[in-house]
Amino acid sequence: MAMYLRRAISHRNTILLLRNGTSALQSYRNLSHFLCSRNSGVFGTHCNDPTISSLEFLRDSRRGFAKAKKSKDDSASGSTVEVVDIGPTIKEAAVSQMDAAIIALSRELTKLRTGRASPGMLDHIIVETGGVKMPLNHLAVVSVLDSKTLSINPYDPNTVKELEKAIVSSPLGLNPKVDGERLIAAIPPLTKEHIQAMCKLVTKTCEDVKQSIRRARQKALDTMKKAGSSFPKDEAKRLEKEVDELTKKFVKSAEDMCKAKEKEIVQG
Repeated sequence: MAMYLRRAISHRNTILLLRNGTSALQSYRNLSHFLCSRNSGVFGTHCNDPTISSLEFLRDSRRGFAKAKKSKDDSASGSTVEVVDIGPTIKEAAVSQMDAAIIALSRELTKLRTGRASPGMLDHIIVETGGVKMPLNHLAVVSVLDSKTLSINPYDPNTVKELEKAIVSSPLGLNPKVDGERLIAAIPPLTKEHIQAMCKLVTKTCEDVKQSIRRARQKALDTMKKAGSSFPKDEAKRLEKEVDELTKKFVKSAEDMCKAKEKEIVQG
């Protein structure tokens, strides 16, 4: 009889608990505890009401959900967006690309023959020795004896013939002579046609390099545009001005180098 009474009370109080919340659950616990105590005395068994367990689980779950939601809201309201300053990175990349263009220009101008002896004028010559092709400056030391004469000293004396053949085959118009374990190359004067051709080549090389410098500038500006609203307008204007100044500086450097080379070619 006590078991049927407890079940009836259990179902009725379940509804009350859902309506009244924690206070109803506490009342239900007290009543269930009273009935369980009496039954344990009669039957000698432990009372374990599944309704109590289910309702407690429901209550704990609701509390946990409310707590997690609050934590999430608090986190959202207190969060801050960290803005990364990409200006220095953009500027550094532009400088690196412009500087690389100037280095390439210097290397190309060194290859051009003038009326003066220059150790770098043979660097681009490729020598084939032992079935392997290598730059001449990896096989020999080139030095200037005077303004019109070069000395080529091979690391391995056995490669003298290969070095001589490579120099003669180059478009420099040099005819080196074997002098013991080294080569001596006299720099002949440039013809008028050769001077004109060299000056045109210098002009074209200069224009190519200036275009490379301007592309580096445009790439920096495009990167700023892609950043959009995350990049402050005032900062973007300041950085654009700095990049423009860098562009002018590197373009002028390229022009000065090419003018100096043209003068060297013309004067011989």
